[in-house]
Amino acid sequence: MAVIDTTLDVISTVSGVFPVLAALYNYKRLDKVLKIAAIFFLVESFFDPIMWILPGLWGISNNMPLMHINIIVTVIFFTVIYYKLFLKSSFKKITIILAVITLAITFYYNFNMLEYPSVSRTAEGIMMIMLSLFYFYQLLNPLKYVDIEKQGLFWINAGVLFYFAVNIFLFMIFTRIPLGDRPNYYIINSVTNIIANILYSIGLLCKPQKTT
Repeated sequence: MAVIDTTLDVISTVSGVFPVLAALYNYKRLDKVLKIAAIFFLVESFFDPIMWILPGLWGISNNMPLMHINIIVTVIFFTVIYYKLFLKSSFKKITIILAVITLAITFYYNFNMLEYPSVSRTAEGIMMIMLSLFYFYQLLNPLKYVDIEKQGLFWINAGVLFYFAVNIFLFMIFTRIPLGDRPNYYIINSVTNIIANILYSIGLLCKPQKTT
């Protein structure tokens, strides 16, 4: 089982490069929002490798501070992305409110940077699920007909919803799982991360379509 855990973890880490390569290949055809998403995936692609390198190269046994930082980076980027995507002012306001609440929870519970940020990750997950559902609602109720499967952000949004919807209960209970059993549960995170990165890559390879 340990071999499977490690293999999936490696594949999950490597899969973070897929969206970056897709963005580089299709960069000239990306609109402003997709370019912001591409920058996020570029930044995101460094987190997992660094978390692997720290224990082996520098002997740092606890890499949790990076996960705390990752939550803040993710919330900020996707707040900007969804704010630009939403057409209704009410959705834009909800985006800001959710971001403020999530960051407030994150900073409040991040007093111990060496512990797994279970509460912060759960708050992040709730925010991302809600925003992704709002965006799907917008896509399914357009001002005029569009092929949503040709919308790059449809696929990216699908990846966001899939990843956080599957993992949110893992985020909630992770600190209560015995240390020896955690790698078995973390397989869920690795598999969903791989699938999500594939969906992100598909989205970044799409030709942007007009939605209004």
